Amino acid sequence: MADAVHHVANMLPFKIALIGVLGIGAQWLAWRLQRPAIVLMSIAGLIFGPLIGWLLTLGLSGSPQNILEILWLDPVNDFDDLYRPMIGIAVAIILFEGGVNLRFKDLGDSAHAVGRLVFFAAPIAWGLGTLAAKHIVGLPWDIAAMVGGLFVVTGPTVIMPLLRQAHLKSRPANILKWEGIVNDPLGALFAVGGYEFIRFSLQEANMSLVFGKLIFAAALGTIVGIISGYGLAWAFRRGHIPEYLKAPVVLAWVLAIYVLANNLADETGLLAVTALGMTMANTKFASMVEMRRFKENIAIILVSGVFVILTATLTPEVLKEMITDWRIPAFVIVMMLFVRPIAVMLSTLWSGVSWRESLLVSLIAPRGVVAVAVAGLFAAELLAIGRADGVFQGTADGDIFVPLAFALVFATVLFAGFSIGPLSKALGLAAGGGNGVLIVGANPWSLGLAKALKAMDIDVLVADTNWRRLRGARLEGHATFYGEVLSENADYRLDHSAFNHLIAATPNDAYNALVCVEFAPELGRHRVFQVAGQDKDESDADGIAFTSRGRTLSSRGRSFDILTRDWWNGWRFRATNISEEYTLEDLYASRGDDMDLLLVKRPDGTIDFVQPGQQGRIEKGTVLSFCPAVDDTDNKRGQGAGSEGLAGPVAPLPQ
Repeated sequence: MADAVHHVANMLPFKIALIGVLGIGAQWLAWRLQRPAIVLMSIAGLIFGPLIGWLLTLGLSGSPQNILEILWLDPVNDFDDLYRPMIGIAVAIILFEGGVNLRFKDLGDSAHAVGRLVFFAAPIAWGLGTLAAKHIVGLPWDIAAMVGGLFVVTGPTVIMPLLRQAHLKSRPANILKWEGIVNDPLGALFAVGGYEFIRFSLQEANMSLVFGKLIFAAALGTIVGIISGYGLAWAFRRGHIPEYLKAPVVLAWVLAIYVLANNLADETGLLAVTALGMTMANTKFASMVEMRRFKENIAIILVSGVFVILTATLTPEVLKEMITDWRIPAFVIVMMLFVRPIAVMLSTLWSGVSWRESLLVSLIAPRGVVAVAVAGLFAAELLAIGRADGVFQGTADGDIFVPLAFALVFATVLFAGFSIGPLSKALGLAAGGGNGVLIVGANPWSLGLAKALKAMDIDVLVADTNWRRLRGARLEGHATFYGEVLSENADYRLDHSAFNHLIAATPNDAYNALVCVEFAPELGRHRVFQVAGQDKDESDADGIAFTSRGRTLSSRGRSFDILTRDWWNGWRFRATNISEEYTLEDLYASRGDDMDLLLVKRPDGTIDFVQPGQQGRIEKGTVLSFCPAVDDTDNKRGQGAGSEGLAGPVAPLPQ
């Protein structure tokens, strides 16, 4: 076995590539299956780590043995001395990414509730979690304090997909979102403080000196991060760094500050990079959006790799302890059903948050990236400073960090994923089916479309930068958003849970493309559409590249000018039931070949937009078309006659 380990260690490039394929592959599979990526990444690590390691102990021979040896991930031995600094750098970048997301003004109406959860609930949860780790798991007080502090986090990378899935009302959704963003680095800072206390305690007997060094280290790391953040923002504003180098400079700057802070005072680098990210998030300078996108891409790669690596470090013995020892499941249950609810309920008393909202927030608290990544980092650090007095057979204090983190992550993610929908509906906090459409651009044609969608029981939100143009939407009773949907203001004022499709319908083709590109990562490119800017398909070489625009709306891809012309010539939106008795061919025969199909609402309530050349896929459902006004007398057989004649003012609006 030792020879096999050395042989695999010589294949380090292959192991790195395998980790990347497993991590990103799990992310892709999670997207396809609409399941939490964190669970699938952890499963991949378990299969290629402890499971294959256990199979190798069975003494297989021949090809199966050789293949398993190649595929076996044993990160501690594979990376050897690189393991600790590698995990440390990854955690630093992940925490910086979390800090960059924290813009204080974005808290909006949720600031009061989130403030209580941060300043009251988090310390309460830290204290109760410490008691649980001490008296249930049996950890020493100092290690228990680290565990209790780290597990106050709720992972925003897990919460955000859950919120899009559940479509909560605005306030509970914002509370969960911003608590996760704020607490993500906060839990790591609690763990850093606990680790620093342990490290200083091993060096000094005088407790006052220990606390003094701890406060100094925390202050030093924070100051370094804030000063470096303002310095980098100043360099960006003054144009000292060209546009194409800004994102790489940010990454290099984060690594440099992390190393510098650690050299000034051990393990203060995490504090420094978190403060750096928060400073940059709240300092105005150009290209901040590009910075966020770049660091999100880097963070996704690192998160994927870290989860696979940390799960692979678990041994079959530790996994057996997790399953057979009652203390770990008991700790998880207490953290989920007692510690978190008590902390949230106490902190939200007399805060204006209803008991239903408090109950939902207290039960939906999935732990995520930071909990596992920081646990893996400090597990290695604790072992390095000599904390090896374990409480489980064959383990050390540091070793128990990772299995505790994974047990809590698995339990909370699965519980939240399966319960948030039914729980929000039972408490009356669900905002609806989430099958809504955001229409960007208020004009006669788009308002007619909004009216047609509303008549089909599809929620509509109309957005425009002109208050007067929104007047028609307000008179029709549509939900409206006044402002620029691409602005930072829209990030927290625009209710993103109210829609999962977007139509950009302004006269400006470039602006429509920009809106679609902005919302595509959140909604998916298959759900963002724009009115064509000219009578060309999206693959035309003279137009905007299809990768830089939304999908073309309608079966014929008419341009905005043509649609507007047809509107004033009397064309209107009509909904028609398509079935075996009344087919799409019958509809074309009655409406004419010039008819434009926009979408179909399936019998199960889902909606599919029609693109050029896709109308042949419609076999059943309610079809929304844009067509000339015709006599409907002979065209209502088998259609549920009440569905015709939708969407259009009796007389044209003045131009």
